[in-house]
Amino acid sequence: MSLSSSLFVSAGTAHHTPAPAARQGGHRALHSGLADGGKRSMAIVCEHCGAQYDVALFQFGRTISCACGHRVGLRLRRPGLARGGPVRFLADEMLAGLARWLRVIGYDTRLFKHGSDADAVRLAATEGRIVLTRDRRMLSEWWVDGCYLLRSERPLDQLREVVDRFGLPWRERLFERCLRCNVVLIPLPRGSAPPGVPQSVVERGLPLRSCRQCGRVYWEGSHTARMRATLEETLEPK
Repeated sequence: MSLSSSLFVSAGTAHHTPAPAARQGGHRALHSGLADGGKRSMAIVCEHCGAQYDVALFQFGRTISCACGHRVGLRLRRPGLARGGPVRFLADEMLAGLARWLRVIGYDTRLFKHGSDADAVRLAATEGRIVLTRDRRMLSEWWVDGCYLLRSERPLDQLREVVDRFGLPWRERLFERCLRCNVVLIPLPRGSAPPGVPQSVVERGLPLRSCRQCGRVYWEGSHTARMRATLEETLEPK
């Protein structure tokens, strides 16, 4: 879908009587007969000055800054996020530490490194993800259900904030995902330790799991014990 920026019709230039307006997202939506080819199209009206804009400008919850200084847009409603399905996240690149910890507790968390805010919003809408960001500008320019602005700065504080905000259970799926690739790990048959696994791990018969994408092998040891302790300290009620 296009995210073009052409002005549909400015205030005071309309040559028709608009139909009764319907409120959407704090602004008025009205039908106009001025579309190309005589087709009826939708215009969005700034409630502060009356300027009208082509509805095509506001796809995926995009907003624009009106000449009067106020933002104009339509909120993107995503009712599917509230249907009890698996919670999945899209974290911007400033939140790499948070993304890693969310993967530790088993949540599908995609890290968005390259592209525009429009690309991030489109991807989240397509894949049914909640956007996590520290960018206040993004939330002012995009009115989208399922975008959350992190207040905390430290990754563990951010993790606690997200767990509390979305009511996430965090014990059930610990260490199920590759921390690098975000995919679910595959259990390896006993006695099939690949090269690179320490002999001490093999001798102890610890369960092994591998990432089908990068080949990294995981097992529970002192490092996971430390991570468990950190999670208990961070996420357990004081």
